[in-house]
Parts: sequence; C-alpha cells; structure tokens
Amino acid sequence: MRRRIIQFLLALAVVMIPIGAIATVSHMTKQEQPVTTQAPSSQEYESKSFTEMLVNFWKQTGIYAILNPQEGVKNARGDEITPFQQSVGRVIMIAITFVLFYLAIAKGFEPLLLIPIGFGGLLANIPLANIIGDGGFIGELFKAGIENELFPILIFMGVGAMTDFGPLLANPKTALLGAAAQFGIFGTLVGAVALSQLGIFDFSLQDAAAISIIGGADGPTTVFIASKLAPDLLGAMAVAAYSYMALVPVIQPPIMKALTTPEERRIRMTTKRKVSQLEKMLFPLTVLLLTILILPESSPLIGALTFGNFVRESKVVERLSKTLQNELINIVTIFLGLSVGSKLAAEYFLVPETLGILLLGLVAFSIGTAAGVIMGKIMNKFSKEPINPLIGAAGVSAVPMAARVANRVGMEEDPTNVLLMHAMGPNVAGVIGSAVAAGVYLSIF
Repeated sequence: MRRRIIQFLLALAVVMIPIGAIATVSHMTKQEQPVTTQAPSSQEYESKSFTEMLVNFWKQTGIYAILNPQEGVKNARGDEITPFQQSVGRVIMIAITFVLFYLAIAKGFEPLLLIPIGFGGLLANIPLANIIGDGGFIGELFKAGIENELFPILIFMGVGAMTDFGPLLANPKTALLGAAAQFGIFGTLVGAVALSQLGIFDFSLQDAAAISIIGGADGPTTVFIASKLAPDLLGAMAVAAYSYMALVPVIQPPIMKALTTPEERRIRMTTKRKVSQLEKMLFPLTVLLLTILILPESSPLIGALTFGNFVRESKVVERLSKTLQNELINIVTIFLGLSVGSKLAAEYFLVPETLGILLLGLVAFSIGTAAGVIMGKIMNKFSKEPINPLIGAAGVSAVPMAARVANRVGMEEDPTNVLLMHAMGPNVAGVIGSAVAAGVYLSIF
C-alpha cells in the first residue's frame, strides 16, 4: 500500500511540476522586483509553488475535511454543523448507507427505494462538494419536487395506475381492515403530544400530527403532509417513512405471529365475485366526488390516485396508463429517492429530533399493523365467512409489499393457502385511508 502511495505521489509530482513552473513565471512577471534585493532563484520559486499546490490539494480532500472539522460551519437551513457531525458523523452515515445497500441487494428489501435513498445519503455526506446545498443538484431536486409536493403527487398517479381496486370492490368489508390500520396514525398523535408534554421531545401539535402519518407506511403522503405542517422535520420524516416501507418484511411478521394462532394463520378465505369493468371505472370517480364534498384538503393526493386509476380502468388510453405505471413512476422514484436520501446527511440525521421521529414512526407503524390484525380477528369471529386475520396487517398502505408479507406469513403455515388477492383489498383501502387521514389533519390544523 505504501509503495502504491509513493508511486501515486511521484506521478502527481510529474504532472504538477510543470504547472508550478508556469505559475512561478507568471508570479515573477507580475511581481515588481526590488533593486537592492537579489531575486530568488527559479528553483526556490518552483519549490515554493509546488509545495503550496500540494498543501492546497491536501486541504481540498475529503480526508482533510473529515480529520479537521471547522467551527461555525452552517448547513442550508442556517443551523450550525457540529465538529462531530462533520467528522465521525459523516463516517457513521456513510456506513448506514452501505447497510441500506446490503438490505436492498442481498435481502431484497424494496431495492427501488433503498438504492436511490442510500446513494442520495452517500452523496449527501461527501464533504466540500455542496451536493445537497443551494446550487447542488440534489439540493435543487429537493426544492423542485419535495418542498413543493410535486413528487408525492406524481408518485400517487403512478400508484393509481398500478393498483387494481377489484379485490376491495369484490369484498368491500375488507375496507374496515384498512381503516383499522390507520389507528396507528391517530394513536401516535396522542403519544407524541404526551411525550412533548413530559418534556422528552419538543414537538408542537402540528409536528406530532405530521409524525404520526408515518404509521401509514406511506412515503408520498408523509412527504405531502410534512411539507405543510412540519417543513423543518420533512427530511427526517421522509427518511423514516420510506425506511419503514422498505422494512415491512422485517417489522410486520413478528407482530402478526404474536397476535395470531397457527390455526388462525391457516384460515382459508373464499373467492369473491368478479368485479365488472363499469364498477372499476365508477369507483375512482365516486371516491374523488366524496373527497370533494367531505375532505377537499386531501384532493391533491386522492385526485392524483384516482386519475391514475381511471386512466388504467378506462382501457382506451393504454399508452398513458403504461407511461404512468413505468416511465413516469420510475423517473420520479429516482428523483424522490435521491432527494429523500439527501436528508441522511449527518447534520440533519444525527440530531435528537430525528431519532425521536424514527422511534415514534416505528411505534405508529407497529400499532397500525397490530390494529389491522386485531380487527381481522374480530371480523373473523362475527363474520359468516372466514377471514384470515393476517390480511389485516396489509391495511397499512405499503402497496403491495404489505400484502405480499401477509401472503408469505400465511403460506409459512400452509403453503397452499394463497392470501395475496384477499390482502390486496385492505392494502389498497389503506392507501385511501392514509390520504384521508392526511386530509383530516390538514382540515383541523
């Protein structure tokens, strides 16, 4: 290793010496020479110029910036970046981004989300580059798509175009499971306010409301509500929401198994009726009309979702439907992931508020999962037709990951028991439910 370093420095010297000589000649030409003093030799000028360039080069390296943090440095928000955040904090956050890469690639946990988020976090922790500041390309992406709520709305268009509401229409009562899963949102609101009253955290009522939305495991809705109610916490909330979306296969199964018996996990659900094309076309229009009449504050999200779904179900604009499902949502996911990842910078992430948000978000998500499963158990007890409580966990709006997890946990007990289509009912109901919850908060506050 030492030999390679020496070879690199020698090669660098070969390149830099001629540049130093040119700089020396320029310097001697501009500088007035005293009559009574002998001018330094060209070798002395060359040595001095070359040394200065090496020193300047060293001071512009990331290693120097990490080893020599500066006092009084501020981030884009005007908050001071501590020496710890500039040095050890950056190393910690870079290590965390590699953990995200591992989870995405080796474990398959939502790679479409974790890879852009992780890479955005890696770029955000590069010292001196100003990638996430004013003028930096990720900083401009954040302002162009997150602060003005554009990316979440475009994502909802794509989600609508990719979503089949047929399972929900075929078994409408599963919407209750999606509604029950939103209990985590409102329950965490109470918990966040209580913790603030105890002095553990310093969250306002609006902050607590925005944080509780994380319980729906809906990244676009979280970004949308945070930009309106708690813009200062937007970055940490977005990171928490998308992290928990990706970690659904890790967080949900222990909760689901703890609340159900093996016999309940083996319950087989009967196939429902086939939903007509007319019903599928009328559903998004009906949802949008109800939103306009009751919760117009949530119409940006619901409107984008129903537009995408109506394009899908109309069957006459296949090109638009494919664009929404593929090119548009893929491009926006890249931009949104990089933008969210920019808030993994040490100066934004390694603060008490962020850790509190992560904790409360985890509690909210866990409560939502548990509430959906418990509602499934209740419905199974009083329903004439069997209902597997596992599909209640899909009531959180992590589409379609939550439905896949419910199906996987069920198949662990009985490999022939396929719950995926049944779980999609509460799963898509959860998408609407989290958007409705966001509208309720916006209406109240």
